[in-house]
Amino acid sequence: MAARRSQERTGPTSNTDQRAGIPPTRYPVERFTLDNGLRVVLTPDRSAPVVGVAVLYDVGIRSEPEGRTGFAHLFEHLMFQGSENLEKLAHFRHVQGAGGSFNGSTHLDYTDYYETLPSNALERALFLEADRMRGPRLTEENLRNQVDVVKEEIRVNVLNRPYGGFPWLTLPPVMFDTFPNAHDGYGSFTDLESATVADATDFFRRYYASGNAVLAVSGDLDVDEAVTLVQRHFGDVPHRPAPSRPDFTEPDLTAERRETYADRLAPLPAVAAAWRVPDPIADFAAYLPYVVLAEVLTDGEASRLVERLVQRDRTATGLSGYLGFMGDPFDVRDPTALLLEAHLPPGGDVDKVLRTVDEEVDRLATDGLPAEELARTQARMATHLLRDTDAVLGRALRMAVLEQQRDDPGLLNDLPRLVGEVTEEQVRAAAATLRPERRASIEVVPGGAK
Repeated sequence: MAARRSQERTGPTSNTDQRAGIPPTRYPVERFTLDNGLRVVLTPDRSAPVVGVAVLYDVGIRSEPEGRTGFAHLFEHLMFQGSENLEKLAHFRHVQGAGGSFNGSTHLDYTDYYETLPSNALERALFLEADRMRGPRLTEENLRNQVDVVKEEIRVNVLNRPYGGFPWLTLPPVMFDTFPNAHDGYGSFTDLESATVADATDFFRRYYASGNAVLAVSGDLDVDEAVTLVQRHFGDVPHRPAPSRPDFTEPDLTAERRETYADRLAPLPAVAAAWRVPDPIADFAAYLPYVVLAEVLTDGEASRLVERLVQRDRTATGLSGYLGFMGDPFDVRDPTALLLEAHLPPGGDVDKVLRTVDEEVDRLATDGLPAEELARTQARMATHLLRDTDAVLGRALRMAVLEQQRDDPGLLNDLPRLVGEVTEEQVRAAAATLRPERRASIEVVPGGAK
């Protein structure tokens, strides 16, 4: 294990904490890197005898190659089909047998695998994750079986479901031009069916390298003992460096883009609109006001657009807004967007909804917002952040992503404070950039009507 063990910030860092009224949290963070390149984050919390374990690989939907749409998600399934020393379903049996739960998920920029277990089962979880990091069972039988599973998931969640894939699958190809950003992350049946064991093996060797992964453990642990256990189980995983990340960059829109599609199962019309926002990693200070802006516009019955569109005009029956196509503002790289999603009543007028959005955004940019409205929004956001990381698994997952994308898992402690420090002037300036000529939108026509 490399001697790069360090303790991160665990409390207030400046006088601005008191000014903002939202103090940072104080979760301790220890980081180190094994000789094989695996980055490790530990955050002890002895308040309950439970641990959360998360392993995150720096490969997601945007990294999959052309002709292999849906492969990142398919490979997530394959990682549960047995490993170097364990047969199929053994991972399930060992975690559940210890009283734990587990899962995995595929995102735009990473894939994660995680468990919550009693703290006396920590070593079991580390063994299981290290074993499949060495090598999953990539057989023809497992591949064909999981291709069928993923195809059925697409049928259930997209093809045979009202508003299936709206807007996370339907809006990116309107907003973006490059394959990494625009393609269908669930995958086409043709691409999935043509996948081979050789493709899966190459994908594993390329992206599931120890140098391309982060291990995070949170909860009831002794740091020195946890370091020993991590070294015992992950230390001999063969070293493979992180691959070069594909280039995701592309220019912003200079003219409005708008498309429509018919959904034979949708009972009512809907529309989603999106605008590009600053780089959430390289320009975090400029990005944060957009996170707050989305909440000002759509979070709660008193928010700007909900009050106008849903309660007063009744031109929409429901409205939401968020950063990132998968809905979490702090786990995505550039390019990404601020999204608004509205569902309309029978005969609803999409053009009128978009015009009203423009009016309210312009009003916010021109007139600003009262201090109490901003403070209320920031308090709600801080509450959500604290709730999401109160459980040990939520904390481990968040710190793993922050380590992966920013080399800064301790940022978790400062996120509530930083949200609270966004000013009214910054929110107004962000609103002023949401112009129609920078907007991409997708409209759902219900019932297959033209």
